[in-house]
Amino acid sequence: MLQMISKPVSDVNLALPEVAVRVERLKLAKRLWRGAAEDGVEFGCELERPLKHGDVLWQSAEARYVIRQEEEAVLEISLQVAASAAAGIGWAVGNLHLELMSEAGRLLTPDDKAARQLLERIAVPFRETRAVFRPGRFARGEVVKTTEATVATPMISAAGVDELGQSHKH
Repeated sequence: MLQMISKPVSDVNLALPEVAVRVERLKLAKRLWRGAAEDGVEFGCELERPLKHGDVLWQSAEARYVIRQEEEAVLEISLQVAASAAAGIGWAVGNLHLELMSEAGRLLTPDDKAARQLLERIAVPFRETRAVFRPGRFARGEVVKTTEATVATPMISAAGVDELGQSHKH
């Protein structure tokens, strides 16, 4: 039986076992789509807003159905560079309207010809990998807390991640 979905579950029961609903990023960005869970339960989505990785799509008395975005081919750029170099890389990628995601130690962009050509042209080393790519997700990295009596102590927290949403198109 097809389960119709309009929004993620708000009252999640974490005690229930998880059943993955694996979805590609481009399908996940849509508001109208169909999919199936690993156990064969089918879903028809007519959503108020697109779902994201980790959302609970549906919940029954036996299980909770969780969106698991599929990994995809990406190019990884190390952030072991000066802050000005990282800013320049981000500007160059954005100037071509390519999508970008950052984590505390790396930048990710989908593996495509334009991204490869750009990174090679500006001599930025990169490596091929696979990851859950979430464009518009930017980790602020280390948040430094200091007091007069202490030396700066780097701290990373979940609050250090900004969700900027879908990149603009023009």
